Amino acid sequence: MRGHPSFLMPTYARYPVTLVRGEGMRVFDAQGQAYLDFAGGIAAVPIGHSHPAWLGAVEAQLRRLVHVSNLFFTEPQEALAARLVSLAGFGLVFLANSGAEANEAALKLVRRWGRPRGRTEVVALLGSFHGRTFATLAATGQPAKHAPFAPLPGGFVHVPHNDPEALDGAVGPSTAAVLLEPVLGEGGVVPLDPDYLALARRLCTERGALLVLDEVQTGVGRTGAWFAFQRLGVEPDVVTLAKALGGGLPIGAVIAREELAFGPGEHASTFGGGPVPCAAALAVLEVIEREGLLEHCRARGDQLLRGLRAAGAEGVREVRGAGLLVGVEMVDERARRVVLALLSRGFLATEAGPAVVRFAPPLTVSAEDVEALLEAFPAACEEAAARAPVPG
Repeated sequence: MRGHPSFLMPTYARYPVTLVRGEGMRVFDAQGQAYLDFAGGIAAVPIGHSHPAWLGAVEAQLRRLVHVSNLFFTEPQEALAARLVSLAGFGLVFLANSGAEANEAALKLVRRWGRPRGRTEVVALLGSFHGRTFATLAATGQPAKHAPFAPLPGGFVHVPHNDPEALDGAVGPSTAAVLLEPVLGEGGVVPLDPDYLALARRLCTERGALLVLDEVQTGVGRTGAWFAFQRLGVEPDVVTLAKALGGGLPIGAVIAREELAFGPGEHASTFGGGPVPCAAALAVLEVIEREGLLEHCRARGDQLLRGLRAAGAEGVREVRGAGLLVGVEMVDERARRVVLALLSRGFLATEAGPAVVRFAPPLTVSAEDVEALLEAFPAACEEAAARAPVPG
């Protein structure tokens, strides 16, 4: 546990532990205490910490070539783009450094395509989260995050999630795109109804708009498929990825239909898609396929969802999620207290808003590890309830 001051800007409400090492499902703090990692770097460590295949690929690439900029072709970048197109089943790829950058690029694609057609508006969801750059923050449907940075770029309309009538009323002649997360991540781990996503696809097709899916949290196997849209039977025009793709190294990706692709000079990134993160991403995809982690994710996700629902833990209102992205909504804003109680019991988790505890462990999580969390969770909730503020 920490006790000394930090010289970092206090941009995060950090948990009181300094982590120094990771191995598989476990991370270790500066005192040698082990924790089972059900936070997963916020859904960014799909094959666990220090996987041998991932380490080998990164180390080999470090010795070979680290950076030359995107004025030249590199083998890992070309191989990763081809692999992503093969997995998605469509498009061309732009590689960036993060989810926010991937979403920023997607919004630029939408504006570039829509402006000559008189379409500059993007419909997004209340409660959504798409990043913290100016455009992605404007797209994010959380007004409290907007306030300190207003005025933000215009052109965004927000509607309630899973509300067909609101979506129908919002998509019109000025709509360039509908931007959706298949599961609202930072908005509380809220899966969109399959029928709602199907409606979004139909409305976009019929009314001449694009469908953009933000799979920064749900992509790369998190829901038990390479992309959440593949489980839901809906194909987007643009999809964005990040988090899990690099296995812990920073990389983001946009996959868009070929006719939507940027041309020379229209977008760029000095470090985007560098040889090392691309080699890491290729290793992640190979491990997921070779070790059967999509099927494993579905099995362990079902185990986690069913176990949390059956636990009868104090203060739980609802358990929801998809694959190994699971949220536990509490009856009030006690999520942080639950997370800290789990931390004291040797488990990492995160919050997805003040009332939702989020679990996003590596896809490699074992049945035994899930059972260990399920055993600890009720006691953590009981401790959190005992520490609740006294009303009045």
